[in-house]
Amino acid sequence: MAEPYVDESEVAVSPDPYREWAARLPGAVVWTRTAVPGDSAPVLPDGCMDLLWTEGRLFVAGPDTRAYVSVAPGGTRFAGVRFFPGTAPAYLGVPAHELRDRRVDLADLWGAGAVRRLTERVDAAADPAAALEALAVARAGDVDPPEPWVRGAVAALSAGRSVAAVADAVGWSERQLHRRARDAFGYGPKTLARVLRLQRALGLARDGVPLADTAVRAGFADQAHLARDVRELAGAPLGELLRR
Repeated sequence: MAEPYVDESEVAVSPDPYREWAARLPGAVVWTRTAVPGDSAPVLPDGCMDLLWTEGRLFVAGPDTRAYVSVAPGGTRFAGVRFFPGTAPAYLGVPAHELRDRRVDLADLWGAGAVRRLTERVDAAADPAAALEALAVARAGDVDPPEPWVRGAVAALSAGRSVAAVADAVGWSERQLHRRARDAFGYGPKTLARVLRLQRALGLARDGVPLADTAVRAGFADQAHLARDVRELAGAPLGELLRR
């Protein structure tokens, strides 16, 4: 793999515990977080996979089907590259379903020696987030890009199209789409559609849209359906998530 370039003159400093911005990979974001003492806010399913760094460790967060609670000592620094849904397996070289609901050391995927050198590089960088992004960009340049159907499927499911319609659009049977989706997203298209619908609802509710309207606009049958899905996928009532 090509050695990533790191511009250590671009140092991002912020007192905020969480920040994110657009990455140099299409659809991806870079983010940083500093753990706050006593903070145990859940990471909610979003259809994405992340390449993560914390002091002395590079690891991968697989696609979640339920809320994941990350607990770390106050002051612990994290940086991540969150890939667009379905694109991470092409970069990481592993089917997404093998990482579903897991956090896996990058050394288990790429080999201990190579990852040790990369970890040392990111640890030593003045801006670990920039170094991590450079690593991801360099890796993307060394592998085949994600398959084109992935973005179309995400867009269609996000717009509320049925699994049958998406399968027909890409020229596959529903069974073929399910198999390909497991490799790309970690689970079948029906689960992906639920996760994307959850994220739509959270975005609307956080913008102040009344919950009854949020349910309809996000594609739920009614507000009770919205409440059930939030509890199943996020592990908490919607009101509690909004307060967090």
